[in-house]
Amino acid sequence: MSEKVGKVIYSSPQSVWVEINEASVFEKNKKNLQVGKFLSIDDGNLNKVICSIQNIKAKEVSSSEGYTVDYGKFIVETQPIGTIQGNVFKRGSNSLPIPMEEVHVLDDDIISMIFSRNDDFNFEFGTLLQNNSVPLFIDGDKFFGKHIAVVGSTGSGKSCTVARILQNAVGINENENKHKEVQKNSHIIIFDMHSEYKKAFNLSQDEGFTLNYLDVSTLKLPYWLMNSEELENLFIESNEGNSHNQISILRKAIILNKEKYNRNISKIDYDTPVYFSIKEVYNYIYNSNVATKDANTGELQFVNPVDGLESEEYQLFENISFKSKDRGKINDGPFATEFDRFVIRLNTTLNDKRIKFITEPLKEDGSEFKTDDFTEILKQFIGYINKSNVSIIDLSGVPFEVLSITVSLISRIIFDFSFHYSKIKNEANALNDNPILIVFEEAHNYIPRSSESSYKSVKRSVERIAKEGRKYGLGSMIVSQRPSEISETILAQCNNFVALRLTNPNDQNFVKRLLPDSIASISDVLPSLGKGQCLLVGDSVPIPALVQLNMPNPAPSSDDIPFVKEWSTSWKDITFDDVIRRWKKE
Repeated sequence: MSEKVGKVIYSSPQSVWVEINEASVFEKNKKNLQVGKFLSIDDGNLNKVICSIQNIKAKEVSSSEGYTVDYGKFIVETQPIGTIQGNVFKRGSNSLPIPMEEVHVLDDDIISMIFSRNDDFNFEFGTLLQNNSVPLFIDGDKFFGKHIAVVGSTGSGKSCTVARILQNAVGINENENKHKEVQKNSHIIIFDMHSEYKKAFNLSQDEGFTLNYLDVSTLKLPYWLMNSEELENLFIESNEGNSHNQISILRKAIILNKEKYNRNISKIDYDTPVYFSIKEVYNYIYNSNVATKDANTGELQFVNPVDGLESEEYQLFENISFKSKDRGKINDGPFATEFDRFVIRLNTTLNDKRIKFITEPLKEDGSEFKTDDFTEILKQFIGYINKSNVSIIDLSGVPFEVLSITVSLISRIIFDFSFHYSKIKNEANALNDNPILIVFEEAHNYIPRSSESSYKSVKRSVERIAKEGRKYGLGSMIVSQRPSEISETILAQCNNFVALRLTNPNDQNFVKRLLPDSIASISDVLPSLGKGQCLLVGDSVPIPALVQLNMPNPAPSSDDIPFVKEWSTSWKDITFDDVIRRWKKE
């Protein structure tokens, strides 16, 4: 029989108050009367209401001098979270305990039953923080399929938490691959901002686990896959006075060039993902800026003409209305010298060696990627080139100027793939059998709440995944140490929250606003959680719970540098030439 601790003195759908009238009872059960632990209350129908402890305070009593505090009596404020009917736990309750009902400490065997493995709750997440002997199982389908937010301050164990969750998903434990005999069908894509996660999924060759690792030296992301927003974000300065003319001529040149190289496709628009030559588009815009026409002969003349122009491109200028000016026999084009700055920026961008993986990606034989190579480009992101369950896209070497474009383009491509694959399966009366999870690490760096135009495309891509992705087998995990700086639209779509220690008041309040009102009090523990400890809330967990996660093995490269330890060692000489060579990418 479980220990009786008190009785109900107040009951509402949001709160049940329990009175403990004896200090000896409180002292005896002090270990079980802590915030986040559970109590059992009779509801008068042979069922038991399970409540989570939210607050504990000494009871106030009236006296002739007003109210005083009686430290021998206590009020425990709890939140009803479910009922035990027979031997089955159900979330929510149709009836509430009435005053004077008895309250008991929840037995360990009932706690184990609530969080035990069954057909739905079959994914092991960790152990209960208040009772490390009780493993916590969650509904893996609802966890990965309904979007996840992992938030926590620096040093809270965020990277280890993400690595542990993903290792459990693909079958990695203690440096071993549980599925090395049979290749499983999991597909996880990680946007890795600080090159942390490669170590966590890099097993010995004997384990048969292949990691798909892409960085700026191996990532192939052809510019012709970009949509209008991404192209304009890369090539056009939105605050320039004639940016509308720049957009107009860029759009015209790209559509014409796409039609030139894809004559077998009947309908081509600005956003159609087919090959075009960015060099020829540049030449067209350059010559639109400097071209003149002889009024008598009709001959096109270019000031400092660009080599390599094809006859078809010259013919495009036949449609340009050249202005008649009092300059002898030479008439200027309609955009004469108007695109000077635009041409310079285009040239600078196309010659920036840091972003050659976008502006000039080449196949192994040195040739360009064309429309027919779209399949191979897509396969690299979801591990189909080397049959990898985990694909890491290392963003640490991606210049900040194109960081958001890179994330936007890859996210959008994966969404479009999942969308069209789902439609094909639906036509065959089947569901998407190739679900994908995208992990957006340090998400505040590229999907902020900011309304700046440079983030417009990436926010649209990720928000679309958050709003519609689960219908097409595409889940997302948003990871950040500054949740208050992330697009609220994206976080509001997350049905599961893994909240580690948060010390910033703005972040704490932001997370509380996103969580259900019923657990507002328990979320007050966020500043005091230890490393690897978290509050787990959402559709995937039977009830909100404080969880202790095991350390991943192998662990990500996320350890802090031990300053004092290193400063206490003898002076170390550095080979500066090696640093400079890597800096210059020699």
